[in-house]
Amino acid sequence: MNEQLSGKVALVTGASRGLGKDMAELLAQHGAKVVVNYASSPEKAEQVVSGIKQRGGEALAIQADIGSAAEVERLFRETIEAYGRIDILLNNAGIMITKPLAAITEDDFDRTFAINAKGTFFAIQQAAKHMGKGGRIINFSTSVVGQMFPTYSAYVGSKAAVEQFGRQLAKELGPQGISINTVAPGPINTELFTAGKTQEEIARVGSMNSFGRLAETEDISKVVLFLAGPDSGWISGQTIRVNGGFI
Repeated sequence: MNEQLSGKVALVTGASRGLGKDMAELLAQHGAKVVVNYASSPEKAEQVVSGIKQRGGEALAIQADIGSAAEVERLFRETIEAYGRIDILLNNAGIMITKPLAAITEDDFDRTFAINAKGTFFAIQQAAKHMGKGGRIINFSTSVVGQMFPTYSAYVGSKAAVEQFGRQLAKELGPQGISINTVAPGPINTELFTAGKTQEEIARVGSMNSFGRLAETEDISKVVLFLAGPDSGWISGQTIRVNGGFI
C-alpha cells in the first residue's frame, strides 16, 4: 500500500458504484481513511467498504441524500464523529437526465440542480468549516459543458454552475490553505452514461475522442489521486478536462 495519503480522511459522495467506487478504493489504497457516501444502495456501499478493509484499508459507509443541505450537514457531522477530521472531499454524487427541452419537467430540473449543484455547494460549505491547511476539494463537472450535446441542457447547466463554484471559491478558500478544483471527464464507461443508450450510440460517442473509446474509471481516478495528494498544492480554481481529446 502506498502511504502518500496516510493520516488523511477522505469523503467521497456517490461512492457505492462506478467512478465514485473506483476513487474511494484508490484513495484507500494510498493510505486514506474513506467515508463511502451513498443515497439508496446500502448493500453496494458496504461491499465497497468490505473490499477496502480486506485490502488493509479503513472505511465506513454513511447514507445521505446530497440533494438536501440538512443531509449534507449530517454527513459531515457523522464523518467528524467517526474520524475526527476531514482532509479530502470528492463531490462525485450526481444525476444525469437527458431529454429534449420540451420534455424536461420542473421536477427533472429541480432534482438535477439539487444534487449536482446545490449538493456540491453545501458540501463545499461544510468542508470549509472542518478542513485545515492542505485541504483538498475536488468537484466533478463534465466535458459536455464544452460539447453542447442536444438533450443535455439541464445536466450541463447544473455542471456549469459547479465549474463556476470552483473558480470563485478558490479565492475565498485559499487563505485557509484549501485548494478546490473541478474534474470534467468526457464520457465514461459507467452506468450513469451507458444507461438507456444502444451499443451503436455508445460506440459513436466513444469514437469522438482521440483514442476511439470511452474512458474507464481508472483513467479519471488517477488524475483525482494526484489532485488529492501532496504534489497538487499549487493548483486551485482549475477545471481539468480529463477526456482523451474529446474536446
